[in-house]
Amino acid sequence: MSPVRKITRGFYARDTLTVARELIGMRLVHSEGGRLRIGRIVETEAYQGPEDLAAHSSRGRTRRTEVMFGPPGHAYVYFIYGFWHCLNIVTEAEGVPHAVLLRALEPVSGLEDKTWGPGLLCRAMHIDRKLNGADLCGDALWLERPSGASRRPPRIATAERIGVDYAGEWARRPWRFYDEDSGYVSTVASHALRAGPTGSAGADPVRRARKK
Repeated sequence: MSPVRKITRGFYARDTLTVARELIGMRLVHSEGGRLRIGRIVETEAYQGPEDLAAHSSRGRTRRTEVMFGPPGHAYVYFIYGFWHCLNIVTEAEGVPHAVLLRALEPVSGLEDKTWGPGLLCRAMHIDRKLNGADLCGDALWLERPSGASRRPPRIATAERIGVDYAGEWARRPWRFYDEDSGYVSTVASHALRAGPTGSAGADPVRRARKK
């Protein structure tokens, strides 16, 4: 077995767009009760508040956004629509409220549920608000570099972020990054799931997406 190549603090303490791009292809790992859940990151979105009106931190420093203003390399987990959790990675220097949202994973190990879309990702990884503020250099939730045969360089594309139309001109920034070769990207997998091979919603979206 290849040694774990856990990402260190310095990786996160950099320009947010650079981090969002370079997270593509890295692995997210959650250790819970002796079980590891692992997924390869294939889609991210960068948020650069407080100027970025799509970022939670555009509303200032609040109890909810306190983690975003803290040191880099920590998890910012929030709850939306009374149902979904979303995981963000805090970036830049302490006091700069930037973060990267993880939008989709390719399952590697220990994942049985859908992993495309930030809410589905967190549900599959068993990530909730108990992990808000978790140190990503710790032993519960971390990111690591793939190695050996499992290392597959991504072909990265950019696009506008999803669901932030309210942010005006900020909504048009091409700050979403994704692996063009992955069928687990949220927009690809969701479209394939709706369409089906003959209009059926019950077939495997990833298998169809990879044939495109």
